[in-house]
Amino acid sequence: MTPKSRAAARAFVRAIPGRELEWYQHQWRGTARPDQVDGRGKRSEETPIWLVMGGRGSGKTRTGAEWVREQVKRGKRRIALVAPTLHAAREVMLGGDSGLLSCGHILERPSYAPTRRQLTWANGAVAEIFSAHDPDSLRGPQFDCAWGDEFCAWPDADATLSNLRLALRLGSDPRLCLTTTPKPMPLLDRLIAAPGTTVTRSRTHDNAAHLAPGFIAMMEESYGGTALGRQELDGEIVRDHPGAIFTRDAIDAHRVSTAPKLDRVIIALDPPATSGASSDACGMVVVGVAEQDGQPHAYVLHDGTMERAGPQVWAARAVALFEQFEADCIVAETNQGGEMISAMLASIDADVPVVGRHASRSKASRAMPVGLLYARGRVHHIGRLDALEDELCAFGGPHQSGSPDRMDALVWAVSELLSRRSTPRLSFF
Repeated sequence: MTPKSRAAARAFVRAIPGRELEWYQHQWRGTARPDQVDGRGKRSEETPIWLVMGGRGSGKTRTGAEWVREQVKRGKRRIALVAPTLHAAREVMLGGDSGLLSCGHILERPSYAPTRRQLTWANGAVAEIFSAHDPDSLRGPQFDCAWGDEFCAWPDADATLSNLRLALRLGSDPRLCLTTTPKPMPLLDRLIAAPGTTVTRSRTHDNAAHLAPGFIAMMEESYGGTALGRQELDGEIVRDHPGAIFTRDAIDAHRVSTAPKLDRVIIALDPPATSGASSDACGMVVVGVAEQDGQPHAYVLHDGTMERAGPQVWAARAVALFEQFEADCIVAETNQGGEMISAMLASIDADVPVVGRHASRSKASRAMPVGLLYARGRVHHIGRLDALEDELCAFGGPHQSGSPDRMDALVWAVSELLSRRSTPRLSFF
């Protein structure tokens, strides 16, 4: 723009009456970037699901909030707002500079009833907020529009998204917008590939004009060129972190649909040290072994890991899997209450053979040889084991979440079958 044209533009803006100028400043489509309103050359409303993936601070929240405002203007009246937690819903989706309570002209903004967790617009549209920690809370209500924020951070994304989509059953044209910093998730991959999904992408750098001076330079200096930077700043899906012990390429390359006749099957347990709502999961994996080309190969048959289950519950589940898969024994880590584990399993079925293994090395040290077996094509997953594979590939990286209980169980199983084949089959507590 030349100095003359800039002067003309400033003069034009000064000539606009104050009220009209204030109204214009709140019109999103006049100020938004193309990726904040369009996807693959289409408007977001032309496909049922709009998936907005971007880096931190790229404007995803504002995009989602303005999308909801536009849907309300277009006639949507029942809206679901879903965040990883209720706190995140209040502070991010509603509050802040980019939330629904701050966007648009002040006369167009909704009122908020905290005790009811509801927003209400002047035209009668109502939005309710939900936590992805409670997928079942979406079973009863029904909606014609929904916005889900930080989708990849939802603790139970499969169940939450399933219930949310089943709740989108009002009107002739229900709509869903999902905003997120992407992470390697099978569910995200399936969503991207779905024919009814429009995808737009953005980088933190794209929103530099609305960020603190120097922020981009500081982030680039700290994270530029790293896997974390590619994900958190550039909004890329980083499949494997540098130095990953387990990689998706290795898992996918040797995945099979069925197992051959197996020589031996074991149930591997990584029991939690405590019970209750804050306890770790009980890792529980079923693995078999068979000879192939003169070498033993492990076949991962089933992931039976249980979240926040008491000792009686996970012990009963382990024995049930033992019977279902006609296993040879149950292998259990004994670092946390070895005698208790033996007693719990015996209380269900005293005849089930149990092998106790004590961990004397770190998780990474025990996992490394198993990771090499994966790379050499000696371990095969039967079909998809999404939760287990996510945990394996995240281990040791920036997105590892909590204790890797599924991985621990798998490492015990594969080690028992492939690394201990010359040792006696059973060593009881």
